[in-house]
Amino acid sequence: MLPVLALRNVDKSFGPVVALSDARLELFAGEAHALVGENGAGKSTLVKILAGVHTADAGEFLLDGKSVTFGGPAAARAAGIAVIYQEPTLFPDLSVTENIFMGRQLLKRLRRIDSAAMRERVDELFARLGVRIDPDRPARGLSIADQQLVEIAKALSFDARVLVMDEPTAALSGVEVDRLFAVVRTLRDSGVAILFISHRFDEVFALCQRVTVMRDGRWITTGEIGELTVDGVVRAMVGREVATLFPKVHTEPGDVRLEVDGLTRQGYFGDVSFTVRSGEIVALAGLVGAGRSEVARAIFGIDRYDAGRVRIDGQRLAPGNPSAAIAAGLALVPEDRRQQGLVMELSIERNATLPRRWALSRLGLLLGGSERRAAARWAKRLQVKAARNTDPVSTLSGGNQQKVVLAKWLSTEPRVLIVDEPTRGIDIGTKAEVHRLLSQLASEGVAVLMISSELPEVLGMADRVLVMHDGRLVADIARGRADEESVMFAATGQRKAAG
Repeated sequence: MLPVLALRNVDKSFGPVVALSDARLELFAGEAHALVGENGAGKSTLVKILAGVHTADAGEFLLDGKSVTFGGPAAARAAGIAVIYQEPTLFPDLSVTENIFMGRQLLKRLRRIDSAAMRERVDELFARLGVRIDPDRPARGLSIADQQLVEIAKALSFDARVLVMDEPTAALSGVEVDRLFAVVRTLRDSGVAILFISHRFDEVFALCQRVTVMRDGRWITTGEIGELTVDGVVRAMVGREVATLFPKVHTEPGDVRLEVDGLTRQGYFGDVSFTVRSGEIVALAGLVGAGRSEVARAIFGIDRYDAGRVRIDGQRLAPGNPSAAIAAGLALVPEDRRQQGLVMELSIERNATLPRRWALSRLGLLLGGSERRAAARWAKRLQVKAARNTDPVSTLSGGNQQKVVLAKWLSTEPRVLIVDEPTRGIDIGTKAEVHRLLSQLASEGVAVLMISSELPEVLGMADRVLVMHDGRLVADIARGRADEESVMFAATGQRKAAG
């Protein structure tokens, strides 16, 4: 059978950096095909070639057996290739409908925009996805999960023959993932070729028929899902054994570092109280929309709260004042790295040192040498893959951008570290390194509050699991009693898990 799409012996370089070398891929109609590899393996570059953003330096790009060259993303879309990128790229001040139909509005007589027809079509798309989002609401303020669903609806509106999904489930809850997979299976069964990129192996093995592994910009292997194991795929990805994904080091908790008492923000969360001790990793779990990120933002001072207190080492923290939080030894690694964690136009080293710019200055002048050395130390420790630390952070892959956000806040040497989805969109090798780093920080006396939607991560790394449901803290589960059932019972509002 002729593949719908094929890449053969594709090379792509950016100056001295070789992004792809002899890359290969074949997608067949009615197939879900997984593409896996560590960050920096070349997956994003390959996707951008499919999307018409980049043109290959060498090799063949075949569509229905015929060689094609796209002059831009519009040409790729016209050929039936739709891409859902890892990070949402919506226009924040336009409505959901306007975002979905940007550049291809439906028209009525006299070429006037048919707003009613577009809204009706958007309602149909969301009904197909099994979700409810107001077509007229602005994109600004949508959660990451809802932004991703808008991107998915936009891609589906093209009636694509090839659908490329780059980490589409990274910010979705379990229910939302199930809904998405139902849609994907329907598309697959109708003859659409699906390229599914994910670091979540349970999703890969549940959805896909074949898997292609890339490493260091090269094709490593392609195999039928029934003939593969997770361990085998991991070995092919990293070229080595990953000893353990959750290298948890036992540490005796010390004094209370972070104390949250009766924290309330009307409409978001209410009466949230907990402590995190020195040397302790506490996970804040719950379904998307439970209020976990909102609590973190309030603790750090990004959002004001209506009642309650936050203390660091016994000292009350002024509400709504992130600068005071940083000065008190608090750091927050946010969930949305592009919008809240990085300045995309600035260099890697400037982003990595932003919170310490005054410490690295003399008489008000930022010392370039100090900035370079400080950034280089953390870039090396976190193994950031970049040609130069002076390059814009926008040139990095999503996982390497996440490493820069971590470097930025770890460089402040915090006493309390809040990490919101610290391994979202990160490959398995880097996940192990991030987990090892969190465990090491805890062993050095840092109090860690970790927000995560991945239950294996929560259970593997946390000394205690706090569970939120509908804006309230409903369970505090010790490590020895925490399992998937107890956490999910609490997260869905069942009292059984809280006992």
